Amino acid sequence: MLMTDIIAKKRDKIELDEKEIGFFISGAADGSIPDYQLSALLMAIYLNGMTENETVYMTLHMARSGDMLDLSALGDKTVDKHSTGGVGDKTTLVCAPIAAALGCTVAKMSGRGLGHTGGTVDKFESITGYKTSITTEEFLSTAEKFGLCITGHSKNFTPADSKLYSLRDVTATVESIPLIASSIMSKKIAAGAKNILLDVKYGNGAFMKDAASAEILAGEMIKIGNNLGRNTRALITDMNIPLGRAVGNSVEVKEAVDILNGHGDKRLTELCIALAANMYSLCFKCDIEDAKLKARRVIDDGTAFKKLCQSVSALGGDCDLLTGKRDFPAADGSIDIYAECNGYISDIDSMTVGKASGTAGAGRETADEKIDYSAGIILHKTYGDKVTKGEKIATVMGKRQKISDAALLLESAFSYSGKRPPEKPVVYKMIERI
Repeated sequence: MLMTDIIAKKRDKIELDEKEIGFFISGAADGSIPDYQLSALLMAIYLNGMTENETVYMTLHMARSGDMLDLSALGDKTVDKHSTGGVGDKTTLVCAPIAAALGCTVAKMSGRGLGHTGGTVDKFESITGYKTSITTEEFLSTAEKFGLCITGHSKNFTPADSKLYSLRDVTATVESIPLIASSIMSKKIAAGAKNILLDVKYGNGAFMKDAASAEILAGEMIKIGNNLGRNTRALITDMNIPLGRAVGNSVEVKEAVDILNGHGDKRLTELCIALAANMYSLCFKCDIEDAKLKARRVIDDGTAFKKLCQSVSALGGDCDLLTGKRDFPAADGSIDIYAECNGYISDIDSMTVGKASGTAGAGRETADEKIDYSAGIILHKTYGDKVTKGEKIATVMGKRQKISDAALLLESAFSYSGKRPPEKPVVYKMIERI
């Protein structure tokens, strides 16, 4: 089989078969196919798209290119949740313990943040002692015992996807729906859960800029999941304004704890309840509204927070940081931001807030860059809140030499209006079958 023949077929809009897709995915993983040929094929896919069969085959072979988890010993109530990336998105820290408290098994491998979006692994690593690199046996035993285990990916997790992802970034082929969908779903398939919930975000702080584009991406991923034997569902959610009041790492952990204790931002709580209810509904085939009531119940009785503490302790994390017996390390410095005028906050640009948090030290631009877990942003006022000129609306925290630039960025994220802006529903739509 020749790579030039595969490139020519895709160039001429002819469907590739599974053997051809398996050939180039294997070559991407082991380095036997040169970058220039892989790049040529990626461009042909970008220009001509992929059929449903091609996308499924590509996803499956990328998943099989490295380590694959077998969760069958944990039963058929295993569930994974994936977010397409956002600002202030600490939902996994909330919805996963809720789902576990309801009887689901959340055995989840998560990634680190890059650019303006945060990573779940980074947030957990801000908890002193928490191990995000563990053996498969430890991962499975923790998930079996507590119904919840969240850790990082192994080094040999979907290596073909890692190779193609890096090439897409330098060949202007990132914005291909089949390539995005197969990249995301290959990791979900390799992670082994029977049920998959996708949180597909849209807006200025998300990769997909509008709801229609997010729906298209969600539809592609649902088809892949269902074709590969996974119960797959998606929520289309708004990312035009940051999620909650905290953006960073340890500050987001603290906000997640507040929500699990029945406090915190109403809009973020609503999304976490919706995500957890859908995770439970996928596993137990129950009514969503009933699932939401049960989700609120395990928050109110403390069961969900207990699940988080148990799973954190099991992986070496200091639970005193969650219960408040001990404080997270404080940032080196902070700068407050004040309202420019009287009125209402009519917009908070998520992308700008994410960049400001990164500038303060809470994010990274390259995969090997170290982050400051204490850095971040607190939004004292958010979208729709009434403010008076000179009132404190936000605080940026981090290294003293970094926070001045971060504060200037953060200040520019806020817009004001003389009248209260309309409410923005956080959940736009649920999609299950295409």
